[in-house]
Amino acid sequence: MSSRPVKFDKKALSSFDQKLFNTDVEVSGVSINAAEVKSGDLFIALPGAKTHGINFIDEAISNGAVAVLSDRKIDCSIPVFIDQTPRNLVGPISDWLYNNPFSQLVAAGITGTNGKTTTTNLVKQFWDLNGIHSGLIGTLGVEIGVEKIAGVRTTPEADELQALAAVMVERGSTHLAMEVSSIAIDQSRVSGAKYKVVAFSNLTQDHLDYHKSMDEYFNAKAKLFTSEYAQNTLINIDNSYGKKLFEICKITKKSVSRNDKNADWHYSKIESQSDGYKVEISDKNGKVISGNFPLIGEHNLDNLLLAIAVVSICGLTNTQISNAINKLKSVPGRLEIISAGQPFSAIVDYAHTPDAVSRVLNSVKSFTSGRVIGILGCGGDRDKSKRSPMGQALFAGSELAIFTSDNPRSEKAEEILKDMTGGINLGEKGFVLTDRKDAINFAVKMAKSGDCILLLGKGHESGQEINGVVTPFDDRVELLSSIRQAAK
Repeated sequence: MSSRPVKFDKKALSSFDQKLFNTDVEVSGVSINAAEVKSGDLFIALPGAKTHGINFIDEAISNGAVAVLSDRKIDCSIPVFIDQTPRNLVGPISDWLYNNPFSQLVAAGITGTNGKTTTTNLVKQFWDLNGIHSGLIGTLGVEIGVEKIAGVRTTPEADELQALAAVMVERGSTHLAMEVSSIAIDQSRVSGAKYKVVAFSNLTQDHLDYHKSMDEYFNAKAKLFTSEYAQNTLINIDNSYGKKLFEICKITKKSVSRNDKNADWHYSKIESQSDGYKVEISDKNGKVISGNFPLIGEHNLDNLLLAIAVVSICGLTNTQISNAINKLKSVPGRLEIISAGQPFSAIVDYAHTPDAVSRVLNSVKSFTSGRVIGILGCGGDRDKSKRSPMGQALFAGSELAIFTSDNPRSEKAEEILKDMTGGINLGEKGFVLTDRKDAINFAVKMAKSGDCILLLGKGHESGQEINGVVTPFDDRVELLSSIRQAAK
C-alpha cells in the first residue's frame, strides 16, 4: 500500500478538532494494536474489556510509533494527543490518512443475522463474472482480486478496514463487497466507511450476550442505514424487523421480497430443480432477470435476491446478471455437500442461530427421501439464551437429533449440552455425544440409503477451541473421513 506521509497540523486536519492535534508530527499509518505498529505509525491506545492500550505504549514505540492518541495522559517519548472517545476517531483518521479509499470504491455493505456471508460472496461472484476487479471482506476472510487472506473477525477494526480498502484501490479493485456485523457497527469499526449501498437480510436471535435485547440488536443494525454510511439502502421486508427498518429509514431505500409483488425486487417464478432453482426476478419497472440458480436451500433464494438487487444498484444490467446466475458457486461451509460415493447425503452448514438451524433443516427435508440426521452444538462464552431454542430447533427438525460440542471455549461442554437439551424428552430420537468426532462417526454409522446427515454450526471453521487451546478440526474433513472409514 502506498503511504502518503502527512503532518498532523491544523491545516491538514481541519476536519478534526484542531485543539486535539496541537503538535506537528509526520505520520504514515495508523494502528490500534501495538504489536502491529510500523515505523511512522500513529498508535491509538484504546480502553479494552480486559486491559488498556496504554499498557503497550513501550512496545508501540519500539516498533516505530511516532505519536499516540488515547483517552488518558501518557508520559512517554513521543507526542501524545488526548480525546475522551478515541475509538470514534480511528476510522475517520485512517480514512483521511489512506486518502479516502472508500470514496474510490463502489462499496456494498451487507448486514443481518443470517445470510451475510453467502450474499456477500454472491455479490463478488456477479462482479467477477462480469470482469469487474473486486474485493471482499467477511467471515471467510479477505479477498483482493484472486488473492485470499485469512481474517480474524467478520468486520475488521477500523484501522485495518481502511488499510485493506486502500490496498484494494492500489491493486486496481473498483468494487468492494463486505459483511458488516452489528458489533462492528456498535464499536465504530465502520466509522469513516462510505457505501454505495447497504443491505439488510434479516434479524433473528443472536449476540444477545453483547446487545442484551433484540431492540438493542436491531438499533445497532439500523445505524448503518443512515447518510453517515450509505447513499442507498436495500431491505428485505419479509420479516418484521425488515418492515420496521424500511419504515424508519430516512435515506434512499428500496425493498426486496420473495413473495410481495409490491417490493422493488421480487420473485415472479421459482421452480425447484434437482440441483437448485429456475428463477425469474422482476423489478418495479417490469423488467425480468432469469436463470438457473445452482445452489440448494430455500434461504439461498433470499440471498440471491438481495445480491441481485445490490449489483443492480451498483451498475450491472439485467442481462449481465441473468448471464451470470447459472455460473454462481456455493460458499464454503454453507450447505456444502460432502460426497465419497455413499448411499446417503452428507451436508455441512454454518447455521448457528435458532432461525438458521430451522431454515436449513426445512430446506434439507424438501429434497431428502429418508431421515434427516442432524448434528449440532453451541459455542461456549457466547449468547446462552439461544442454546435452548437451537436445541429445540434441531430436535423438531430431525428424525435423529445428535447433540454435541461446538467450540466450548472456557465452558464445560457438558453444561452447554444441558442448556441445549433442557426440557427436551430425547426418547429414542435424541442422542448426546460430547465428543464431536464421536458424534459424526455415530451419525455415519446410523445413516441408511436415502438419509441425509446435516452437520451444523461450524461450517468452514478449521479448528475447535477447548479451554483456550485451538486444535485442528474441520467438519468437512472429519465427515468425509468418517464416511470413507465406514465404507472400508
